[in-house]
Amino acid sequence: MKVNLQPAYILSLRPYRETSALVEVFTQNYGRVGLVAKGVRQQRSKIAGLLQPFRSLLLSWVGRGDLVTLVSAEITDGDLTLVGEGLVCAFYLNELLLRLLSRYDPFEALFLVYTRSLLSLTNLQQRQQALRLFERDLLAHLGYGPLLQYEADTYQPIEAEQWYNYKAEKGPQRFHTEDLEGMRIQGRTLLNLAQGQLTDPVSLRESKYLLRWLLSFYLGSKPLKSQYLLKELRQFSNNDKKRAAHDHK
Repeated sequence: MKVNLQPAYILSLRPYRETSALVEVFTQNYGRVGLVAKGVRQQRSKIAGLLQPFRSLLLSWVGRGDLVTLVSAEITDGDLTLVGEGLVCAFYLNELLLRLLSRYDPFEALFLVYTRSLLSLTNLQQRQQALRLFERDLLAHLGYGPLLQYEADTYQPIEAEQWYNYKAEKGPQRFHTEDLEGMRIQGRTLLNLAQGQLTDPVSLRESKYLLRWLLSFYLGSKPLKSQYLLKELRQFSNNDKKRAAHDHK
C-alpha cells in the first residue's frame, strides 16, 4: 500500500540500526502510524532536518503491517514558537497520544484538536485551558468522555451552585458527606468544562485534577516523563526567581 502526502506530526523519533530511525507519527486519516525512515541519520539525507516534532508535515510511505517505510516528507507551515514550559506541554500531548492511541485507528477530529492545541500552547494565557480541553477531547474520542452536564444516576441537569462527587466509572452524583468514593467537584466546574470556558481559576484547577485523575485509569502506573520535566522546569524557574530576589536585597 502507498500513501501520498498525508498530513502528519512527529510524535517521537529514535535511532534504528546504523543509519535509520523509527518514527511514530499522528496522521489526519490513519491515526498513529509507525515509520522506518531509512538512511535518515546519514549526512546526505534530504529529509533529516524536516522530521521535527510539532511541525506540520506531509508524509508519504509504502508498505503494510505494523511498520511502513517513509518515502518523502514536506513542510506545510512555518514552525511554531514553542519554548520552555510551552515546549514541555507540547511533549505532554505527544506522550498522551503515544500511550493511549493504537496504531491505524483514525481520529480525524482529534487530529484537528491536536493541531489547534499546539497553536494555543504558544500563548501563555491560553496554555492551561488548551491542556484541559485537549485532555477532555482525547478522553471523549477514545470513548471515555466524562459526563459533565447531567447527574450519573438521575440524569438531572448539573446545577452550577451544587457540589458533586465524581466517580470514575459513573460520573457526577450529588455530594454526600458519608460518600468517600470519587472526587468532590463544583457543578460550575463541570458545566464550564463541558462548554470549554475555563476562564476562572477554580474551574481551571478543579478541571485539571478531574481530568488527570480520569486519565490515570487508562495510562496505568508508569509515570509520564513530560510531567516530571515540567515539575523540574518549574522548580528551576522558582529557584532562579528566589536567587534574583536575594541579589536585589
